[in-house]
Amino acid sequence: MNGKPEINAGIFCIGAGGYTIIELLYRGYTHWTMTLTGGICLLLLYRIFRRMRGRSLLVKGLAGAGVITCVEFAVGCIVNIYFKWNVWDYSGMYMDILGQVCLYYSCMWFLLSCVIAAITDFTEKRLGHMT
Repeated sequence: MNGKPEINAGIFCIGAGGYTIIELLYRGYTHWTMTLTGGICLLLLYRIFRRMRGRSLLVKGLAGAGVITCVEFAVGCIVNIYFKWNVWDYSGMYMDILGQVCLYYSCMWFLLSCVIAAITDFTEKRLGHMT
């Protein structure tokens, strides 16, 4: 990934820690793979949203939801289906795919992505071009 390694590492750590906290508050527990996934997702979103300057929050939210849903699906196929670690199972949820992703959480990722996009826009305006 282009950019300063320390900025990328910082964003990864914020995503890893932030998502871990969200899961602990929402579910009461988490798994180390979700910490890594949160870091990867925030770093991807940050890089994508910077390239989407001038796009609406709606468009960024949809793009973010798509990215997070794809990452969640890939991680789910590895940790839940291949390794059988049973980190999560959405098979009882509406419009799930192999129990790894579902419409409800994709909608939640849209909301989270809108918040992240707004924060990215704000920090870019306040701090300027960092990476």
